[in-house]
Amino acid sequence: MKASETRGMTPDQLSDRLGELKREQFNLRVQQATGQLENPARRRQVRRDIARIKTILGEKQAPGAGA
Repeated sequence: MKASETRGMTPDQLSDRLGELKREQFNLRVQQATGQLENPARRRQVRRDIARIKTILGEKQAPGAGA
């Protein structure tokens, strides 16, 4: 997910996507613990997507946000 795609989303959409990513992150952690994880790089990608969404949500909720 690119930052430009994320910035075009509403805060509600961002919150929903954040919930989906957190569930996926949990599932990936379980898969790794049980030795079933096929794509270890996906954990890193999900973690960064979560951080990206949290950053953009903070920007949108900040008072006097320029965007």
